[in-house]
Amino acid sequence: MQTLVYGPTMQATGAFDGGKITEQKPIGFPGEGSVVKRVSTLFYWAWAHANQDGHIPLHPHQAFEIMTYIVAGKGEHGDTLGTKSIVGAGGVQLMQTGSGVSHEERFFANMEGFQIWFEPSVQEAVKTKPTYNQYEHEEFPIAKGEGFTKKTVMGYGSPISIVADAQMWDVEIEAGATYTQAIEAGRTLTALAIRGDGSWTYVSQPGKDTAFKHKDFIVSRADQAEEAIITAAGDAPLRLVLIDVPSHVDYPLYPKR
Repeated sequence: MQTLVYGPTMQATGAFDGGKITEQKPIGFPGEGSVVKRVSTLFYWAWAHANQDGHIPLHPHQAFEIMTYIVAGKGEHGDTLGTKSIVGAGGVQLMQTGSGVSHEERFFANMEGFQIWFEPSVQEAVKTKPTYNQYEHEEFPIAKGEGFTKKTVMGYGSPISIVADAQMWDVEIEAGATYTQAIEAGRTLTALAIRGDGSWTYVSQPGKDTAFKHKDFIVSRADQAEEAIITAAGDAPLRLVLIDVPSHVDYPLYPKR
């Protein structure tokens, strides 16, 4: 097992609407400067903040399955399918863009959230009808353990179903507490620390801790089944968004350099 940690300087950045919306990108678009170009079906990951109302005008998408996950505040979505909707904290706006759709976004003041792109087989996806679905925070399963809370955004019990192979969790760990995440053989677990600092080790490698800090992006690839032990360091809680994808897929992935 190997744990790779990418700090903010190794991630890309972006901005919209004259800087009203700013982004840190663990996985950016080609040429934006992120060290991690993609992780299998996880094509793009942007962490956005809006300190004031900001607007991204109508623009097209095709094939990709695009999720907007709101951490705090509210986001508005409009598209050429006729959708106009607002989702609040903990909610998801999901486009399966298929043969093509255009959308616009508005992030209200004090909004924080993610836009994440997952890649199914592009050759097959472009033959399908585009769709939009919205999910509220209360629809997602939440499990409480000793010192942690885990929300399943995609995976067992979640209302979301996409074509690309991916699972996603939003995990909050109390200060000094630990959380264990299983990683199946042949899969890669990624994590973004959106609150607090922590350490990362494996059941099979006790004592070999890897430290990470707030805003760091962690990538862990499992050739054999493993369990990652994540600990909230210091006196502050830790919050991670984790995405699990296959290390390889049996269809060609969109070129990305």
